[in-house]
Amino acid sequence: MFNRNRISPPLAVIASISMVTGCGVFSSDASDDADPIIVGTTSAPSTLDPAAAWDSSWELMRNVYQPLLGYSPGSTKPEPDAAESCEFTDNSSTVYTCTLREGLKFSNGHALDAEAVKHSFDRIKEINVNGGPAGLLTTLDRVQVKGDREVVFHLGQPDATFPLVLTTPAMSIVDPEEYPADKLREDGNITGSGPYKLSSYEDGEKAELARNEDYKGLAEIKNSAVTIRYFQQSDELVTALKSNDISVIYRGLGASDIVDIQVNRDKEGLQIMENPTTEISYLVFNPKDSWAKNPAVRKAVAQVIDRKALAHNIYKDTVEPLYSMIPRGLVGHGTGFFDDYGNPSAAKAKAILTEAGINETVPLTLWYTTDRYGSQTKPAFEELKRQLEASGLFTVTLKSRPWKTYSEGYQKGEYPVFGRGWNPDFNDPDNFIAPFVGEQNALGTPYNSPEITTKLLPRSREESDRGAVAEEFEEAQQILVDDARLIPLWQGKAYTAANEEIAGLEKVIDPATMMMMWELYRKTSW
Repeated sequence: MFNRNRISPPLAVIASISMVTGCGVFSSDASDDADPIIVGTTSAPSTLDPAAAWDSSWELMRNVYQPLLGYSPGSTKPEPDAAESCEFTDNSSTVYTCTLREGLKFSNGHALDAEAVKHSFDRIKEINVNGGPAGLLTTLDRVQVKGDREVVFHLGQPDATFPLVLTTPAMSIVDPEEYPADKLREDGNITGSGPYKLSSYEDGEKAELARNEDYKGLAEIKNSAVTIRYFQQSDELVTALKSNDISVIYRGLGASDIVDIQVNRDKEGLQIMENPTTEISYLVFNPKDSWAKNPAVRKAVAQVIDRKALAHNIYKDTVEPLYSMIPRGLVGHGTGFFDDYGNPSAAKAKAILTEAGINETVPLTLWYTTDRYGSQTKPAFEELKRQLEASGLFTVTLKSRPWKTYSEGYQKGEYPVFGRGWNPDFNDPDNFIAPFVGEQNALGTPYNSPEITTKLLPRSREESDRGAVAEEFEEAQQILVDDARLIPLWQGKAYTAANEEIAGLEKVIDPATMMMMWELYRKTSW
């Protein structure tokens, strides 16, 4: 799944959240300017229904739907949003109870009550979209309603990460009258209870958001309206910013664009904010493919890839080499792929293949998306192709698709090897292991690893002190290194650019690196 101005990642997950916060309200000092703030991004939604979303569709959902728990600016601790309070109500982290705020409404005027919450969670599991967010609810057994405002989540096993799951946009509350229990909503509309209403939507073009006057929750809304425009290429984004067609850029800036804005920002009246993030990029090998299913082939690829060259030559050091699926800054981060493979070596890769009886040149097809991870994606895959073919061990064919069809393709298992990025659902090491393993996962390619799914993850989830789970995640990562089914490439930084008139950039990104549009405002009107 996804940055903030020097916000450190959480050191521990709070196993019990029991607090009451005042409703977020629109300040009397806020802008009365009817002109929307226009945000440009390459991160267009693939779906508008939370029950299908386990990707950057969350960017829009964060602003129009409402989960039970959310984050205040600068905080990494979940706080009540649609809920008034939430806490574990047993001693084993298996019963989690939330009480809703009074008087909640959906954007169509319907009441938001405990039955709506139950409906929202039940339908995720019932619809069970392949590669969808049901994978986040593997520990949820059932949802119980007590009156209009109390919801009780019964977990099948202890799960100290469950409060963090509740912060994700996939767990947004939807209206039972608008969202069927057994299928996705298909009319292209959104009925939520978040800070904004969706007033207009053009698929792949733009989303127009208007302030939700009935909103009750954690957010303090600092603007009247936001329009999100979706672009295909980062150079189009920068051109639009410099010509004042948009005011803010988030997601999609290319490395050369970042460097250019950093150098010329004063002259051009721009600002850019660099934020640390736990975003990662990695390759996925599909076990259905005759070559990709061979461990020797995967390990040979891992032995050849030069991450430093990729980060420096292609990304201009706006990313850092990554040798672990768990990124730097989180418990369990390591350097397993460097420890086991060392520096890139064609000779070592050849020895791996020869030992497995492979003496021919290995043909591989690598897939990437054209419009999701910025304009450097194509050059990055061209560099991977160059590195692999320069070893003399591989012939590589590159193929690509726009994100919407690309995501459909990997969910159907169509690609032998493909690139993915991961912005965390929440900043816990669990979220860099659990989504990728098991029969159903975020990648659409089953990854059967009983040691991880039935032993290490359950054991780690019993621990409310998330700083005490290093051993479990180190073991899990070594299994990933040994399998080489997933090969980490780099860890990113998040860059947000804007015109000088825009304020709020230091608070606009939540811990899951999604933009909280309500934090943006014009300096002259706040």
